[in-house]
Amino acid sequence: MSDATPPEATILVVDDTPTKLYILSSWLRRAGYAVVEATGGLEALQRIAELHPDLVVLDVRLPDISGYEVCERIKSDPATSSIPVIQISGAAITAADRALGLHRGADGYLAEPVEPDEFVATVEAALRYHRARQRAERLAARLGALTDLTLAMNAAQTFDELLSTAVSGTSRILGRRTGVVALAPDGRTRRLTALPPDGTPTFRTVQPPVLQFLGERALGQRAGTEFLIIPHDYWSGIAPDTPSRQDITAVLSRTKRDRPPVLLGVEPDPELDQDELSMLRQLGQAVALAVEALRAYAEEHAIALTLQRSLLPSRVPQVAGLDIVWRYQPAVDNVEVGGDFYEVLELGEQVLVAVGDVQGHSLLAATVMAELRHALRASLIGKVELDQSLSLLNDVLRRYHPRMTATVCLTLLDPATGEAQIANAGHIPPLLLDGDGGARYHERFGNLLLGVAEEVYRIDRVVVPPGGSVLMFTDGLVEDRDKYLDDSLEIARRAAEEIGDDMDEAAGRLIDTFGAREDDVALVIVRRRPDDRSPLPAEG
Repeated sequence: MSDATPPEATILVVDDTPTKLYILSSWLRRAGYAVVEATGGLEALQRIAELHPDLVVLDVRLPDISGYEVCERIKSDPATSSIPVIQISGAAITAADRALGLHRGADGYLAEPVEPDEFVATVEAALRYHRARQRAERLAARLGALTDLTLAMNAAQTFDELLSTAVSGTSRILGRRTGVVALAPDGRTRRLTALPPDGTPTFRTVQPPVLQFLGERALGQRAGTEFLIIPHDYWSGIAPDTPSRQDITAVLSRTKRDRPPVLLGVEPDPELDQDELSMLRQLGQAVALAVEALRAYAEEHAIALTLQRSLLPSRVPQVAGLDIVWRYQPAVDNVEVGGDFYEVLELGEQVLVAVGDVQGHSLLAATVMAELRHALRASLIGKVELDQSLSLLNDVLRRYHPRMTATVCLTLLDPATGEAQIANAGHIPPLLLDGDGGARYHERFGNLLLGVAEEVYRIDRVVVPPGGSVLMFTDGLVEDRDKYLDDSLEIARRAAEEIGDDMDEAAGRLIDTFGAREDDVALVIVRRRPDDRSPLPAEG
């Protein structure tokens, strides 16, 4: 008999001869296996469905259905097909009998008489193969799940969505209660837990210094991944709402030096094997990489917005006789700076409002936008001639940035008389509101856009009545991939008809009408006051 102690396993022995059933079962019990018995094929199939044993020892000749058919049914059922079957017979002992048994699904075939050592060794060999196959299948499934989870984490739009995906997926992959702790870009420490099989995430509390404390102990300031065993007494002190009553097996992972680490932990009961520890390590690294990528994106986005806003006016003037409201809204998913701009300038008794858009989203687009803004300001020192200002901007673009184009619309308004000049280089024309609920576009797109060719820019003259307004915006407000521009312009015109006394609310409502935008939006509303009310504070 083998001296090796086999791993615990349950074996079903199927034989209709009591003496043979007893002998085979006794050999297996002495070898350390748990044994279940059956005396017929149908009874064996019922036991297999109920118990799902680790191996079946199956007599070929049974009173109801043959062992061959029992084996075929086991192997044809996806739920039991991986269970190894060893057929044994004292009657069907020819080479043809053995070949038939193997062809019909058996993993081994023994002809009686059989020695105890040979029998137990055959069982052990079949179980070793079975366990290796189970391990390989389980590892392959977990690696596939890890790939899917990594893709889902990298597709997350928010930090909380990322952590929810991570803790839920880890719980399902490892089949254990799981928790994750990470520092969000807003500076707050987030902690979530999940319980299999559904992996529904739950937000929980934790003391903020925990990541710094554990990070210093496990990693210092270096990058890397380390395993930790966190005692329950310590963890329940810093996370008093923890549902776990066990120590925690965790990985602490940091992708860059001096960055906040990410903690991913699971309950260690039952004890994690080497495959599970390796998978936990890979999961911890994947979560840390996804967290760092999202954190870097958030930081880059904040830097881009800061840069872009630094290139735009920090305020607009308060002008007697006018109410002025402005908005600048960056694209929701664009980390790069863009070329949209606006300007409001007092020029003696008049006010100039400019709105423009340089093509593209890049640092180049932003710098060209800044150049055009400053060139426009310079062109207005002294005599104010809108056509000459646009000609200068066109020359600047064609000479210094010959592959760039831009659209610009200028409106020069006299608050006292309402007389206004409009010069447009390919931009969406201003909406003119009469103050009584009427709104119309001045004219469709005016002259050629800047940067294309030499152009003579036309100046149109209109009158803005008391209580009337001029609304100017960039195309980011109305352009959608799945809508005609004319349809979106009409939506904006109808929304402008609803502008009332609360211009600040009206500007926000106008942007909300179109929802989250794929492009930046610059918007300015200038209303000629019908009385001597004090001007509204400029809004942004």
